[in-house]
Amino acid sequence: MNAPRNVLVVAHAHREDTVAAAARVIAALETARLRAVLAADDAELYAALGHPERVGALGQDIAVDEVELAIVLGGDGTILRAAELVRGGTAPVLGINMGHVGFLAEIEADVLDDAIARVVARDYRVEERMALAVRVTDASDALVYETWALNEATVEKASRQRMLEVVMEIDGRPLSTFGCDGVVISTPTGSTAYSFSGGGPVIWPTVEAIAVVPLSAHALFARPLVIGPEASVAVEVLTRTSDIGILWCDGRRSHDLPAGARVDVRRSEQPVRLARLHPAAFTDRLVRKFRLPVDGWRGPVTA
Repeated sequence: MNAPRNVLVVAHAHREDTVAAAARVIAALETARLRAVLAADDAELYAALGHPERVGALGQDIAVDEVELAIVLGGDGTILRAAELVRGGTAPVLGINMGHVGFLAEIEADVLDDAIARVVARDYRVEERMALAVRVTDASDALVYETWALNEATVEKASRQRMLEVVMEIDGRPLSTFGCDGVVISTPTGSTAYSFSGGGPVIWPTVEAIAVVPLSAHALFARPLVIGPEASVAVEVLTRTSDIGILWCDGRRSHDLPAGARVDVRRSEQPVRLARLHPAAFTDRLVRKFRLPVDGWRGPVTA
């Protein structure tokens, strides 16, 4: 007897449209004899769905390495949460945009039924995206926190009233000391998120690189940097600073940074896997998501 195929369903529990879409997905999976799985700790979604009886519980009766794929209904924040839930397994994440920009999402909600059929048929390709490994050490170099990020790791000031004084290091060598609102260390996937808002470049997903973007830095040399994928970046909170900083990873996981704390960021050995249904060009995604004007385009030049 074949083992059951488990599909994780992740949805924004406070929106009626995403909850209704999640119910449709669960029903369609059941009809196709696939088992829908919900995160065991997602009590709000369970309640919003009326406590469905025939779903598995991730972390209880279903282990993360038993999940074949995650279907995500929501915006980028919900997709980041799903990536967090399947971390440690091999399940790719298929994002169905129910939000606004939804840059990580593969498709829009109006083709939901087709997407489910493609999942059932395993008719999708998997794209690996670089992630970041993040370590925090204290003033005595003791490891105090360790996590990861798909979009970005950001060292920020914890108080609006003061700047954060930091020294930045690339590949074990000091680069510059300055006061700032923060420093964003981004993957190509995250280059269209916080890094972009801070003035960083858009990096094509096929380019393996890390972007470093100082935020409101009081320094002559504080421009965004693009460094190699195997490079390491460190940001130290100077001991002379009077305020603590805070580390945020993907806007979901945080850790306080007292004076003397050091944040080391490098490429993670484990990428994030995204399921793709259509081989759309990244240029088209930029145009669609940012609503860029392309009036007057004559089409590609052909020989």
